[in-house]
Amino acid sequence: MRNTREAGGYALWAGCLAGKRDLEGVLKTMEDAGLRGLGGAGFPTGRKWRIVRAEAGPRYMAVNIDEGEPGTFKDRHYLERDPHRFLEGTLVAAWATGVEKIWIYLRDEYHACREALEKEIAALQADPPGPLPEIHLRRGAGAYICGEESAMIESIEGKRGMPRLRPPYVAQVGVFGRPTLEHNFETLYWVREILEKGAEWFASQGRNDRKGLRSFSVSGRVNRPGVHLAPAGITVKELIAEHCGGMLEGHEFYAYLPGGASGGILPAAMGDIPLDFDTLQPYGCFIGSAAVIVLSNHDKAKDAARNMMRFFEDESCGQCTPCRVGTAKAAKLMEAPKWDAALLDELSQAMADASICGLGQAAQNPIRCVIRYFQREV
Repeated sequence: MRNTREAGGYALWAGCLAGKRDLEGVLKTMEDAGLRGLGGAGFPTGRKWRIVRAEAGPRYMAVNIDEGEPGTFKDRHYLERDPHRFLEGTLVAAWATGVEKIWIYLRDEYHACREALEKEIAALQADPPGPLPEIHLRRGAGAYICGEESAMIESIEGKRGMPRLRPPYVAQVGVFGRPTLEHNFETLYWVREILEKGAEWFASQGRNDRKGLRSFSVSGRVNRPGVHLAPAGITVKELIAEHCGGMLEGHEFYAYLPGGASGGILPAAMGDIPLDFDTLQPYGCFIGSAAVIVLSNHDKAKDAARNMMRFFEDESCGQCTPCRVGTAKAAKLMEAPKWDAALLDELSQAMADASICGLGQAAQNPIRCVIRYFQREV
């Protein structure tokens, strides 16, 4: 692993600055690789770089390492082991898009990660291989809503973290009103390897007609929970068998959350769906940041959904009524021994249609999944 400057770290970025890498070639490689935003939104990386580069400067960059989605810990896993790879990917992205200033927004609970980043950023600033953009490390205060890109930017600017109405989008009006390239940690983590090994290397890694690799944060009733690197499009049954050592003794696979708290819940009978962007939406779910939570016959989907709604009620920023009131009302209705499915469905639709951001829009996913797939429990 090339972790340090002495071992070849930052050579790719230095080559870009020296003209050894063609800008158009870099952009095309990122597009052909099919890398998409791994924070959950899934926007094509190469296209995003072109959009931001086309905006008038000065251009800025905001990196999301808030990682507040329950069940997600992949960014922390990689950051603790190889912060240099992430930083080099960040600098290459900044070079490709003409970014002058970078803000890294880090979850404040990640103390060891912050120390590692502070040390490496200071070393880069003391002896940079080339012109270095301004780099600012911002500490997040633990608000789930600040995982949303515009709420994160509000927090970076010193304001309360609340989502902005869009348009304009952050690519046009982002940090301090400037065009901003916003990325998740893991997206930037893969930049160096893709440019070194080529687009075909990354794109060929998928399974079930999908492209690329995914880092799955797996928790729950499995023998080997943790971060597992697997082909995009792997199914949860394959993931459990091939990477997680099977289910715990005395536990039978019963259900799973494919995308953390907001990604919905599916029964074990639907465990053969490829896990990737766009494959889960027809079933009322999404992969998000690939936080897979495995439930067994000792659990109930209804209980899991109720627990998640309490979380959403607590984490709602309160800006919009459908989310602020909707999550509280849903949590109360879900306490009943028998759910009022019609009323919960009507409430879910209002939240999905009228909430400003993804928290309120996706908070209803667990409700609808339980009503749809676990009717005996409600």
